[in-house]
Amino acid sequence: MTKPQFWHNTKRYYDFKSFLVNTFGCKVYKLQIDAGFTCPNRDGTLATGGCIYCDGRFSRLRQTGPLPTVTEQIAAAKKLYTRLRDARKFIAYFQTATNTYGPFEKLKNLYDEALAQDDIVGLAVGTRPDCIADDVIGLFGEYARRYHVWVEYGLQSIHERTLQFINRGHDYQSFRDAVRRTAGRGVNICTHIIVGLPGETHDDVMETAHAVAALPVDGIKIHLLLALAGTKLGLLYERGDVAMISREEYVRTVCDILEVLPPSMVIQRLTADGYRDIFLAPQWGRNKLAVINAIDHEMERRDSWQGKLFQNNGQKG
Repeated sequence: MTKPQFWHNTKRYYDFKSFLVNTFGCKVYKLQIDAGFTCPNRDGTLATGGCIYCDGRFSRLRQTGPLPTVTEQIAAAKKLYTRLRDARKFIAYFQTATNTYGPFEKLKNLYDEALAQDDIVGLAVGTRPDCIADDVIGLFGEYARRYHVWVEYGLQSIHERTLQFINRGHDYQSFRDAVRRTAGRGVNICTHIIVGLPGETHDDVMETAHAVAALPVDGIKIHLLLALAGTKLGLLYERGDVAMISREEYVRTVCDILEVLPPSMVIQRLTADGYRDIFLAPQWGRNKLAVINAIDHEMERRDSWQGKLFQNNGQKG
């Protein structure tokens, strides 16, 4: 078994940039949109504190005044990308908070507004697995007949004790159910997991990776756990109640994850970003490029690649 040729890249994993070039024949950029949504574990429906690592400020746009419309946000982002990167095709990315948390007609109007803009070839929607109604999934399926569509489900971990500790407000079964209801409609499914969660061992993280690898999931975002000031996790870190993962352990774990994922799964993210003004730890996490380079170097050192152990992971193959 060798690195898959269909990636058409020099990476040792199937990165999102390569996937989009393979799909569209050119570079395609995601335009981040904040449509003003909140979350059920922040507005009081499930809880008021949110996940323990979330600072609740959401996008920078919310910190500067009233939100521009979806049309205005897309126009501004397109202008920037076109000037800096000579971009021509875009995916409208509803990123901030839970972007399926609202009445169906409101959601449809927002998505339709985004898809009506020039040069928008796709839609990506970030949400929670417990906040996706069947009619919204059906709508995504309809869009997928004409556009490139992704739905991103935040999972973080398959372990119930972890989900409870971080105040996710949903269980692993909710994720499995959301994936089952979404699969087979032409919609690409992406999931988010976090490495470095308090109380989780390397084996725990790998159990999550194996579980995701066994499901009809098309893409993954691997996040580094960040302690931010003003969050519950930040307070626990400042009190010395939790320790953050080392760079060496993070890099090793991410490479282990990549090895057991299907070669066709698109790697959309390998680490995490955080607001600089409230960033507490781990300090090495501030340099995103250095972390990605370290992952690349470790995969080279191992002479390994995404999916190298997929056939042997006991889940699928």
